[in-house]
Amino acid sequence: MAKSKPKSKKKPDPSNENSTIDLKQKLIHKRKAAQAKKELTSFLSTVVGSGLFLGLILFLVGGIKTAIPGVLGVIVLSLSYKYPSQALIAFLIYVPIGGTVTYYIGNSPILQLAKDAFYVPALIGLWQNLKKQRLPLLIPQGIKTPLFILLGCCILTLLFVNGSQQFNPPPPVPFKPVVKEFPIGMGILGLKVFLGYVPVISCFYYLIRDKKDFLRITRLQIVIICVCCILGIIQYALLLVGICEGTKEAEGAALFKASLEARCYFGGSLVYSPSEGMIRLPGTFVAPWQWAWFLISSTFFSFATGFSDPSILWRGIGLGSMALVFVNAVISGQRIALALVPTCFVLCLLLTGQLANLKRFIPVFAGLGLVLGGAIASNPTVIQERTESFVSRWEASPPYEFITQQFEDVWKNLDGPLGNGLGRATNSARAFGDAQLIETYYPKVMHEVGIVGVLGFLALVTTLTIICFRTYRSVKNRNFRSYGAAMWVFILFISYNTYYYPLDVDPVSVYYWFAAGILLKLPEIDRLERLQEEQAERVQGKTGKKKT
Repeated sequence: MAKSKPKSKKKPDPSNENSTIDLKQKLIHKRKAAQAKKELTSFLSTVVGSGLFLGLILFLVGGIKTAIPGVLGVIVLSLSYKYPSQALIAFLIYVPIGGTVTYYIGNSPILQLAKDAFYVPALIGLWQNLKKQRLPLLIPQGIKTPLFILLGCCILTLLFVNGSQQFNPPPPVPFKPVVKEFPIGMGILGLKVFLGYVPVISCFYYLIRDKKDFLRITRLQIVIICVCCILGIIQYALLLVGICEGTKEAEGAALFKASLEARCYFGGSLVYSPSEGMIRLPGTFVAPWQWAWFLISSTFFSFATGFSDPSILWRGIGLGSMALVFVNAVISGQRIALALVPTCFVLCLLLTGQLANLKRFIPVFAGLGLVLGGAIASNPTVIQERTESFVSRWEASPPYEFITQQFEDVWKNLDGPLGNGLGRATNSARAFGDAQLIETYYPKVMHEVGIVGVLGFLALVTTLTIICFRTYRSVKNRNFRSYGAAMWVFILFISYNTYYYPLDVDPVSVYYWFAAGILLKLPEIDRLERLQEEQAERVQGKTGKKKT
């Protein structure tokens, strides 16, 4: 008998193995998605049930206006704690529209703090997740020493100055009504305003995991800027055509004062007295000057995306958002926006090195120039009024003299090295007691926490500025490096700006730390991108060898 030939073993087909692995991964993803959906449904039903129960009690006690915020508060707080990543995105979206939402729902003082319903639970949830993974909450670690020193100074002020005011109040002044105060509450709220958003750095540092997340966040910020700026233009148009009256019919001093009664669909109080050349629009914010600082800070984000986004489409949208910011700086009536928006743009061009790349953007700038030129040509009186208003204000009170005078006044009235008490110059703390209006930032800090506190804060922001500079300089990718440079210029500008107090209120109180969080993540994103490129090159090299 002839020997039977041994059967040749079939080699496994790699394509079949890959398809099997892909099928398994799809099944795992489907299972996880179904489990997450089931968990969300169960959690949501429990939260909504609890919220409705609390809402019923609040309705019986205080009516529908108390019940609705109570129900929404329970739902938002619970969901923000459970899903911190989504809550931080909601927080970022809510910051510029908070003023509009506040006045649509009912102008409750609680709604002024509604953004913290997203931020605080998300921060707690993030902290617990980081604790499990043994990761630090404080980012960057280099600011730990100055931050803790500053925090120590603030706690001493809270205990010894605010505490003394609480338990040993000054004797009543004859012929003056006794003001009921809660200095400890004022101090706690003042500390929250002063340092409460420092952890925003860590929140967005950990939220951004890779290039996809980075682009998603930065592009979302541009969409927010575009939407708010378009609403600002609509607000001006409604006032211009007479759908909203503004303060036209007011008399005397009321023609020059922002009024909530003059509100025009979006945002809060405004002034619109064109007969007197007085226009101060709030955009989507509570007050006009907050809108001005939104426009100023948006210049940096628009510039960063317009010059650094890898997509041509998004670069165009970024530059378009910058044009919208310029238009709103003119029509808003805010002198500081009219002065600083173009100044910040030039500052970014010089300090980020983009001046050398202007040739690439000449067609885009030509288009934007035509749009802006047309707007200026069609409204020459508006430009003239804004320019004259700015010049007259500068001549009446030059900023450097104003700042110097405020420093001198605060220095003369300091009660001690620990200051006059946290919250004593913070607008949002007025509900707890008498707060002084100080319109420059570093004199305001000195008034509250003394010269030691000012030095501590300067040490904190200087350390952060130096770390951010070194961080963005370490990035190799050109686009990431350019974006980081724009964020660093923003941090540098706000760190040492003392004209008005943007770091005390929205949106700069959030955007300053948000920009630092994005910038500090860039080296890691850059490293991951280079690793992926190296792996892709290796795979291509191996497949090329097999083919040959």
